[in-house]
Amino acid sequence: MMLCHKPISKIRRLGLALLAPAALLTSVALPIATAQTPGGNRPLTIRSDIQEYDAKNQVITARGNVQMLYPARQIQATSTQAQYFSKERRIDFSGNVYILQQGGNSIRAEKVTYLIDEGRFVALPQSNRQVESIYMVEDSEIGGQANTPAPKTPELRRSN
Repeated sequence: MMLCHKPISKIRRLGLALLAPAALLTSVALPIATAQTPGGNRPLTIRSDIQEYDAKNQVITARGNVQMLYPARQIQATSTQAQYFSKERRIDFSGNVYILQQGGNSIRAEKVTYLIDEGRFVALPQSNRQVESIYMVEDSEIGGQANTPAPKTPELRRSN
């Protein structure tokens, strides 16, 4: 049996050659999950290299270059992995976690759990390391002078 092929013009071949890589890039683009939160359904967006959704347990697992944006709580986060437990309303971050809140407060740790309903973070360091948090504290000054002098603090000792 002999197959007949119609000749494809050079322009069509060039067009296909240019579109194929674009189609491949589109299919390899970073996955994005947007979770809806109850009580107003505000978006929580997670971007990562790979994502899985467990419909039975309602858990989203994101791995590789994880970026989370939660505008309703003014929170941005990056990590190696994140899991959003929608039933428990909890997000577990692991691997080089950095969380930034509007206003400049931030946390760096190996593992961080964010309890959404409580608005609470629980951070754990790597072995033999510490968690680092930076909090922006409003310093009330009157006429360039602080109300009360700051107490003397002991010298910082490194635990390395």
